[in-house]
Amino acid sequence: MHLTLVVLGALTVTALAALGLVALVTGWLLPWHRTRVLRPRLSGLGTLLCAVGAGLFMFLGPFMGPPHGERGDVAWGGWVTFMVGLGVGFLAQRPGRTPGPTKTAS
Repeated sequence: MHLTLVVLGALTVTALAALGLVALVTGWLLPWHRTRVLRPRLSGLGTLLCAVGAGLFMFLGPFMGPPHGERGDVAWGGWVTFMVGLGVGFLAQRPGRTPGPTKTAS
């Protein structure tokens, strides 16, 4: 069962990283994700951060063995990176700053 979880986790993190990299480089998003995202490159950065954070957390934390693996501090850093990626992804769904009215010289 442990090997199955490790393989599924590796496949998931790899797919997430690939989608994040494609969005970061080209701006392409999955069709069901396009309607909500206003800044696709920022969304790609958030997805890539989530993939890196999830990989660090899973493979240096719970998958290494109890308690929290041998490198628990790095695993928790991966969790924080994952949460930062979620925050960046949330910001990609918000509109950016709009330029204010320009002042003209009279």
